[in-house]
This record gives sequence, C-alpha cells and structure tokens, in this order.
Amino acid sequence: MFSVQKYFSHDAKFFTLLEASADETQALTRLLVELLNDRSHPHPLHEFALARDKDKRITDQISHELVNTFITGLEREDIEALARGLYKIPKSAEKLAERFTMAGKHVEGIDFSKQAEMMEKATDAVLAMVKQLDSLDDLEKIKTLNDKLQYVEGEADKVMNDLLRDLYSGKYDALRAMVLRDIYELIEKVIDRSRDVGNVMMHIVLKNS
Repeated sequence: MFSVQKYFSHDAKFFTLLEASADETQALTRLLVELLNDRSHPHPLHEFALARDKDKRITDQISHELVNTFITGLEREDIEALARGLYKIPKSAEKLAERFTMAGKHVEGIDFSKQAEMMEKATDAVLAMVKQLDSLDDLEKIKTLNDKLQYVEGEADKVMNDLLRDLYSGKYDALRAMVLRDIYELIEKVIDRSRDVGNVMMHIVLKNS
C-alpha cells in the first residue's frame, strides 16, 4: 500500500499535464472510432491533425517543465517515458485516419466495429490508469487496469490473426488485400501503443512502491 501522491507533492503540474494528454488521446480515439463506424459522415482529416497537435503541445510542455524544475517527485526519465508513450497513441491514430480516408472504396463493406471497440477500451484504460496517479493508494488498482489493458491487447492479436487468415484466403484482389492489411496493422499499433503506456505505468508504480 502506498500513495504516488507524495511523489507528486513537488510537481502536481506533471500529473495535470499527463492527464490532459491522456484525455486528448481518448478524445482522438473516439473521433477515430466514429470515422471507422460511420463512413457516411467522415471527419475531415484536419480535425485529427489539430487534436494530435494539441497533444504534441502538451508533451512539449512536459519536456519544458522538466528542464525548468529542479526537483521532481518521480524520476525524470519515467515522466518523459510516460509523456512520449501517450503522444505515440494519437500520432498512430492520425496516421490510421489518413490511410483509412485514402482507402476509399477498398474499405467498403468491411466491418471495423470490433477493432474500433478494442481501441476505445484500450485508451479508456490508459486514461483511467493515468488518473490514478494523484490518488493511488493500492497497487492493485493499477494492476487491475493494466490487466484489462493487456487482455484487450491479447484479444486484438487474436482478431488480427483471424483477419489475416481471411485476407490470405484469396477472395480479395491484391490491391485491396494490401490496403486492408495496412489498416489492420495501424489499428493494432494504436492498441499496442496503449499497452506500452500501461507497461510504463506499471514500471513507475512498482519502482516507487
């Protein structure tokens, strides 16, 4: 039993910025889920670029604050690793939105709802984990959230294998199969990036327990 609150007593601003980054990550993922599930009303790509830029500014601010803060509660490299990990999620999500929009007719008739749901669950878990930083008093809280995140990632791998098996069946023309594989891999990357953040969080919590 411990509280990370004491480690942030000197630098609550880092917690605030990290949570803001996780909020942006979740919001951008939900925007992406809407795009994947409702192609009749696609979001213009500039919305994704603006959201990703906003998160980049938060990440840059964290780096700036680290340079100008003499004492940090958590180790600087851990704060940096968490900030970088969070930023990689919206960066991957923006690339996925770009490729999906370019794909046009090649994604017609393809159901992405299962993968979209997994992406949303993954980033929801990331936000919940980051929110625990200011009030954590039990290692099990973070561990439970991380277990959920790891489970989602594992299920996503199974779905990916099924999708690849379908692609390799020969029922798609070569170009469509290539486009779909690219999109599937980018969806998997968003989930993998979320898992990576969970691993960083567990590393931080275990190091300071």
